[in-house]
Amino acid sequence: MESATVLSITFAVILIAITGLAVYTSFGPPSAELGDPFDDHED
Repeated sequence: MESATVLSITFAVILIAITGLAVYTSFGPPSAELGDPFDDHED
């Protein structure tokens, strides 16, 4: 394969992995540990 194709596939895989990790952290089981900054500063 050409180096541009390999670079494009590598970049796409890294981007999808980061997006998947962000969605998992936001909506998966680790989200129970996240705090809500708006609830912390209610008056």
